[in-house]
Formats: sequence, structure tokens, C-alpha cells
Amino acid sequence: MMKILMLGWELPPHNSGGLGVACLNMAKALSHEGVKIDFVVPYEAEHEKIKFMKILHATHLDPIYRYGGGSYESLHLEEKIIPTANKSELISIRDVQKSYCDFVNEYLMKYKPDVVHAHDWLTYEAGMLAKEKYNIPLIAHVHATECDRAGMKNGNPLIHEIEYEGLMMADRIIAVSETTKRIIHEKYHIPLSKIEVVYNSLGEDYENNQYEFNDSTYRYIMNLKESGWAVVSTVGRFTIQKGLWHLMQAAALAISKQPKLLFVFAGDGEERNELIEQAADLGISKNVIFTGFIRGKRLRDIYSLSDIFVMSSVSEPFGLTALEAAHHGDALILTNQSGVSEIIWSALKYDFWDEQKLADEIIAIAKEPALKESLQNNIANEYHRISWEKVAKKCLRIYNNTVKHKGIH
Repeated sequence: MMKILMLGWELPPHNSGGLGVACLNMAKALSHEGVKIDFVVPYEAEHEKIKFMKILHATHLDPIYRYGGGSYESLHLEEKIIPTANKSELISIRDVQKSYCDFVNEYLMKYKPDVVHAHDWLTYEAGMLAKEKYNIPLIAHVHATECDRAGMKNGNPLIHEIEYEGLMMADRIIAVSETTKRIIHEKYHIPLSKIEVVYNSLGEDYENNQYEFNDSTYRYIMNLKESGWAVVSTVGRFTIQKGLWHLMQAAALAISKQPKLLFVFAGDGEERNELIEQAADLGISKNVIFTGFIRGKRLRDIYSLSDIFVMSSVSEPFGLTALEAAHHGDALILTNQSGVSEIIWSALKYDFWDEQKLADEIIAIAKEPALKESLQNNIANEYHRISWEKVAKKCLRIYNNTVKHKGIH
């Protein structure tokens, strides 16, 4: 039985986005293939529903503190590490990472996994430690680069350095899309032959979950829909990466020609107040709803209410929310800069800066029921082509080839 030490930063229900969901589904599928997994998280909390792997807690922090100043809002990251920091008083993300590395080091003194699988820059230093000190093969999994998080701008130089070192030292790199593979190659000069693309999928639990939409909870919006309104939604963190400023501009253009449009912005983040002010300045506040951060049934309700789902990202390595929206029957509009657009061919697509084209596509779907139905039917046939079972088999092949190449038995 192959033994994997998986290094991650979050798992549901203590997750803020798709990273934790992807890690959970991947690990579950790998366990079905007979892989034994120890999964390290940087906090202490119960994961009562996760029985297929062992979860290890690197610190005694509450999950809410794992960001230590914002792991996604990376421009706020500080280099500072407090050498004397008490583990119950870690005050920056660098402190948390230092404690995380210490935990992994102690673990590896007792156990020797076949492979270390590290997810994103937050865990790369611990992964490098495992390879450098214990000669364990390292797989670096890239769900997003710092270039993505910074909206294809420079971002934080410290994170660039960690990403570069981790990707250079890794034996193999897994990228969540061809788009991400290209960015890794261009920004970090990593040979393309070292990078394998493994797409994410929609989890079985999500598809099989007994969920029912109760329209009486949303009577006001349902009344609007019955009188000819179309609901356009987007879901994610309110950061520069997500291109929401451009989406709001496109919303104003679309509403000027098609007033019966309701835009739902589900999520939260550093751009929240700016987006609220932008909607007011554009005079479309009555057509825009901000839900705040939501998960679970409320998030699925948003997808069920929506006619159109827009992924407006400046750079989206994959985009799991698009698959979730497709599962609930939404017509999709995706940027050409999103990885998920590589496997969903029937979505309408545009470049993130092309606000007029986005507005035109929203209006076209809202006005043409036949177009909407065609998009919905075709997308439903496409998003099932990728499964976590296929993902697990590909990861297992990568593990075996890496171990074989290094001559480790």
C-alpha cells in the first residue's frame, strides 16, 4: 500500500474556497485506490465526516486564525517571523508556516511516507524540508500561482520566491489546467516536461447530496423571475483575481439595454466595499445583491436561483464553482483566462477585460430561451467527462513513476 503525506491548508467544513474541496475529493478518491493518506492542516478542529484518511493538526490554532493576516490577500503577507512566538499566540502567516514545518519535521523523524504531496505555496517549504532532509519524493500541486492571485501582476515577492524554490525542487508538478501549466513555465521557467495537467472534478458527495430547492424562501426573487427577470450570479472571493470590477461594468451595460436583470454577487473579500460603491456610482444598486460569504445549502440555492453564472476571473487556474453552477442547470459564461473553460466547450466565453462582449452575452441568454436551453443541455453532458476517480488514477501513476525514477523502494 502506497503511503502519502499530503500537505494542505484547509479541508471542509473549515475551508474558504475551492482548494479545500479539491483536496478532500482528491484524497477520498485516492483512498478508494488503496492509498493511505496522512493529511496535515495548520489548525486544530474536528473533521467528523472524514474517515478515509488521518488528519494531523500542525498547531492548536482555531481554523479562523490559519490565515495569519491573509493567505489569499497575499499583498498583506509579512516576512516577519517571531522566533519566540508561543504556539498558542502565532501572529502572522509566517509564524504558522514555521510551526507547520516544525510539525512535519517531527512527523518525518518517526514515519517515512513514499511521497509528499504539497498543495500550493503555503506548504511548499514543508515539502522542500521533506525532500532535502529526508530524501522523500516531492510532488508540488499548483492550484493557483501568485500571479493568479495578484490578477497577473507581480504580487508578493516573498511568495514568488517560495513558489520558485518549491517548483524547482519538486520531482514532479501537477497543474490544474493547461493555463496554469503555461504560467508555471513562463513565470518560473520550469520545463514543460516536468508539469502534468490534472483537472479537478465535481465531487460525488456534491452530486449525490439530497438537496431540494425551496422557492418559497426566495419569494421576492421568484416573483421577479416569473415577471421576466433573469438572475445572473457569480461566486468567489472579492479580490483582484476575480475580475469583479469588470463584471460590474458589464452589468451596467447590460442593464441599460435589458433592465430586468438581477446580479447576485456571492462572497466576500477585500474589494467588497469598493464593489458596493461601484454599483451605486453606476446607478444599478437596485439590480445588485451582495450575499456575503455563503456555503452549503445557501450556496446551492444561489445556483438554483440563477439563470446565468459568470466566472469573470482575470486568471482562474481552474474554477470549481463553474462545475457546481452547471450541476444546478445554469448557463455558463467564462473568461478565456479560466482553466475550466478548457473542458467546458459549450459555455460562452470572453476575455476578462471585454465588458461589452460580456454584456452582449448576458443579454443574448436572457432574451433567447432557446440559446439558454441549448447551453444548459450541452454543458450537462460535458462536465461529467472528468471524474475524481480518473484524477486519483492519474495522481497514483505520477506517484509510482516518481518513486520508480528515484529508485526508492
